Amino acid sequence: MDKKFFDELLQSVTQMDEMRRGERAPSRETYVASEQVKRIRSLTKLSQAKFAKVIDVDLGTLQNWEQGRRHPTGPARALLRAIEKDPRHVLAALID
Repeated sequence: MDKKFFDELLQSVTQMDEMRRGERAPSRETYVASEQVKRIRSLTKLSQAKFAKVIDVDLGTLQNWEQGRRHPTGPARALLRAIEKDPRHVLAALID
């Protein structure tokens, strides 16, 4: 591995560990608000139950997101962003 690339990777991992320990603030965070979840689902024209099934989450989880009690994280957040950008193609891939 190229030394420069390795040094950059090591620096990134070190910074991530500092964030995890609360010693450094993240440079950016992506947050999907409850209104966004509702709006994203409305783009699909699916009911809560059908949308939850398509994105493979419990109906209660989706309802918690939409009511602001909880917020999607990790892969769910990424999937919602993908659906927001191109609902037709993403849903086609998920429903296949």
